[in-house]
Amino acid sequence: MALFDLSSSWVTGRCCPLAQRGYSRDGKKGLPQINYGVLTDPQGRPVATRVFPGDTADPVAFTEIVTVVRTTFGIDKLVLVGDRGMITSARIDALRELNDDPDTAIDYGWISALRAPQIARLAADDGPLQMTLFDAQDLAEITHPDYPGERLIACRNPALAIERARKRNDLLAATDKLLDPIVRRVEAGRLSGAGEIGKAVGKALAKYKMGKHFHTTITDTSFTYHRNQANIDAEAALDGIYVLRTSVNAATLDPAAVVQSYKNLANLERDFRIIKTDDLDLRPIYHRLKDRVRAHVFLCMLACYLTWHLRKAWAPMTFTDQHPPARDNPVAPARRSARADAKAATKHDTQGNPVLSFRGLLKHLATLTRDTVRYHNTNVEIDKLIEATPQQRRAFDLLDSPIPLTIAA
Repeated sequence: MALFDLSSSWVTGRCCPLAQRGYSRDGKKGLPQINYGVLTDPQGRPVATRVFPGDTADPVAFTEIVTVVRTTFGIDKLVLVGDRGMITSARIDALRELNDDPDTAIDYGWISALRAPQIARLAADDGPLQMTLFDAQDLAEITHPDYPGERLIACRNPALAIERARKRNDLLAATDKLLDPIVRRVEAGRLSGAGEIGKAVGKALAKYKMGKHFHTTITDTSFTYHRNQANIDAEAALDGIYVLRTSVNAATLDPAAVVQSYKNLANLERDFRIIKTDDLDLRPIYHRLKDRVRAHVFLCMLACYLTWHLRKAWAPMTFTDQHPPARDNPVAPARRSARADAKAATKHDTQGNPVLSFRGLLKHLATLTRDTVRYHNTNVEIDKLIEATPQQRRAFDLLDSPIPLTIAA
């Protein structure tokens, strides 16, 4: 099983051929950027990376990574996990064609999610997705003719439902605040003409993407609006519900395992945070030549691989939860163990040893230095190793690597 996702970082300068304007995942709208995909195992350990022009769409990147896995790695049996924007219906059809082609001889499965309109069709009056499915549990397996050869795992997360309802109400209220001044301007005669009024209204509705939830009436001299309550109620009925789709049979992955496999994408998101913000500085891109941009991203991926192993090895010395509790309900949010909460509250482990954040531990290890002492008015130089603290010694012990007691030539 492998996980794949795409991210982006903005580029400085104007001469990089990979730099293009596209959907920014960094919030840097209007700036040229590159896209890069990372392939990981289910635990989030980076395996491969690929750099794309900044205007490359997710499905296009997925198509290329499938080719790389098949031709470069020579893997002929694999389950690919990606979000609903990555593994679309068109990409699934392409995977089916590859699987059915006798010249390729591969067996690629997938785990992805349905989009909101697809879920709404499943929840129609005669559809298989009914709210009674969640009376006893938060997930259920269903089927539908539109998805032949696939299993559909419907999930309901009550916490997510509450959050989505809160966010929608906040965005509706914010949109009201943008539309009310337009109404007053039109009534006062400071804004007239259906075209000009429409521009102002369109800008207000587009800001929070709430246009689907409002009815508007515009003439040359008037503007009125009201909320589309029926549409709002229909969307609210599906709050907290998501549907996963997979080609993997139940004997290989039961419904709970499918949900957990999809949620492992959070490990990949953590890798992006490590590469871009937490530990490494991939962005912005200062290089101009294609090969140098690719080398920069590749080195960051290698550093992310090293960071993954360091975080795992140093978990006893950091706030990492070493023994997260098993989840009876895979749909429910993950929880930290009581031991991890105690470690975070006291800043010490059960043996009384101080614990740090991963970045804090790296800063402490950075004080372990080698100094060159040169005596004044002489040619005598002496190399001196700073004596390690107990925490530094423990960090090297966890890596099963001794601190050098002498300076290598």
